[in-house]
Amino acid sequence: MNPHHLILGGQRSGKSRHAERLAQAWLQRSPQHGVTVVATAMASDDEMRERIARHRLDRPASFDATEAPLDLAGALRSVRDPQRLVLIDCLTLWVTNVLMPLHGAADARTDARADARADGLVDETDWAQRRLALLAALREREGPVVLVSNEIGMGVIPLGADVRRVVDELGRLHQDVAQCCGHITLMAAGQPFTQQVQRWA
Repeated sequence: MNPHHLILGGQRSGKSRHAERLAQAWLQRSPQHGVTVVATAMASDDEMRERIARHRLDRPASFDATEAPLDLAGALRSVRDPQRLVLIDCLTLWVTNVLMPLHGAADARTDARADARADGLVDETDWAQRRLALLAALREREGPVVLVSNEIGMGVIPLGADVRRVVDELGRLHQDVAQCCGHITLMAAGQPFTQQVQRWA
């Protein structure tokens, strides 16, 4: 069975905590096991800086950590050891960083792409390539990956075309990521509801 695990839930549903429990359980199975956390958050304002700092403090000292606000596939491929679990937290912020550049991170790109980002425009080819690269990296990886993301498509339809685009693309990404996983968990009130992934025909 595929070792990857997708964890979805609303804000403060216990997603990250449950992911960390799974990672701790992995560590306890063997002294050869390790954990690498890949964080996608960008410190865009004081509140986000506080959130990032809080996550760092709450994270077990035995976990290694790296940051990948944009190149998530590259970060995943860089962890080559199959004995090391990769915990990605979270897909929601990664999609937002790529699709809403004014609210995300600046990266090293050509001047033309930088101008497009300054105008609030999304490079469609860039998004498609990053999305496909992540899915390919998940399929290729032998070691376990735990992916955390917000289930934001079950509430009120958000205002603004750019925000609706993020909601739509995140929902599509969840479906494709789930097909790379063995299990999916929906978190509610700190409680996990887990099932095996049903494969598409």
